[in-house]
Amino acid sequence: MRLPFFYGWIVVAVTFITMAIGVNARTAFSLFFPPIISEFGWERGVTAGAFSFGFVVSGFVSPLIGRLMDRAGPRAVMELGVALMAGGMLLAPLTSQPWHLYLTLGVMVGAGSVCLGYSGQSFFLPNWFIRKRGFAIGIAFAGVGIGSVTLLPWVQHLIEQTGWRTACTAMGLMILIVLAPINLLLHKRPEDIGLLPDGDAAPSASAAKPVSNIVDPVWAGTDWTLARALRTARFWWISVGYFCGLYIWYAVQVHQTKFLLDVGFSPGVAVWALGIVSLLGIPGQILLGHVSDRIGRESVWAIASGGFAICFAALIALKYQPSLVLVYVMVFAQGALGYGLTSIMGAIVLEIFQGRQYGGIFGMIMLAALAGGAAGPWLTGLLYDVTGSYTLAFAIAIGMSILSALAIWQAAPRKVRAVAGRLHALQSKAGAG
Repeated sequence: MRLPFFYGWIVVAVTFITMAIGVNARTAFSLFFPPIISEFGWERGVTAGAFSFGFVVSGFVSPLIGRLMDRAGPRAVMELGVALMAGGMLLAPLTSQPWHLYLTLGVMVGAGSVCLGYSGQSFFLPNWFIRKRGFAIGIAFAGVGIGSVTLLPWVQHLIEQTGWRTACTAMGLMILIVLAPINLLLHKRPEDIGLLPDGDAAPSASAAKPVSNIVDPVWAGTDWTLARALRTARFWWISVGYFCGLYIWYAVQVHQTKFLLDVGFSPGVAVWALGIVSLLGIPGQILLGHVSDRIGRESVWAIASGGFAICFAALIALKYQPSLVLVYVMVFAQGALGYGLTSIMGAIVLEIFQGRQYGGIFGMIMLAALAGGAAGPWLTGLLYDVTGSYTLAFAIAIGMSILSALAIWQAAPRKVRAVAGRLHALQSKAGAG
């Protein structure tokens, strides 16, 4: 039976729900962080290292996930993610030693989040749209914000009332019960079920030829294998940009709750800030995703990186002037601007290295990205332990924000394929030629 709407929007809806639960299950580490430190008395660097170690392991897993996606499709990848993340959450309450934390909330939840989070969805979701790619991905990834303002306060309430172990168990059960069935609805690409991207009808013989978005025919016509991609400067520029992008993302996400408590804010304000960041990410991701379809991926990546730079500058200022105004600035810049990175991560790689082995190439790039996600929380915690302050760590993160923007500009997806909003310029240039 044919649906009255494009099946791609079902894929977006499933991704929305999966991201709402899967990403926030990992984000909840920031809420578990203070009670775990309080209970066991472990150093912050050691405790935050569990989160970072999970990134290291998941980074090595990422290329394998890309190959699994190329061969078996999104259903296999997502169900693997459900098993790993739910298993990690359900086993975490048994923790009594640091290595238990590293195995459960680190390795298992971390590896599961590669499948269920931004990385796993970016392996296949961009295939379903071309003209509305940024917009559709922005909507799908905005599920993170809905999850943060509903799930994170609930998790915090459970922690306060019954302890962090009960909260972990509840999250594990939710992942199993909700995500396992709905991800059976996924397909890798519209062609697999007889459709075309964006829900377009098959072109008739008399129809006008659609305008091509290809700027560099030689590059776009190359059969991109991982080996070929590794020999290009673009691959390495994207890797640098993504490394820095996840470095800054997770450096602030893991440490901001504890930082706000340190400078004198109440637990309520600290939890509110973490939740509102993701809430602001809802309009931020959708709007910046849409804007990227009009002005280009590099420009939006620069805007989002600038948002993180402002966020870290506000955090540094909060140490000297702990005012709610600066908290608002930090939260807005991080959520409404910074979170826009996610709506174009898959699009940038697909538009440069589109082809049969896109999953393997994207997975290898995500190895660099996840290495950044591992380095951010670990180095930030280490620098705090060494200096007794977050100031140096946050200043380094500002530099990483700038480097990330410059790297993606150098990768230049605009020089391979034009976004929908730039097609008229491409058409005019072709006409003049």
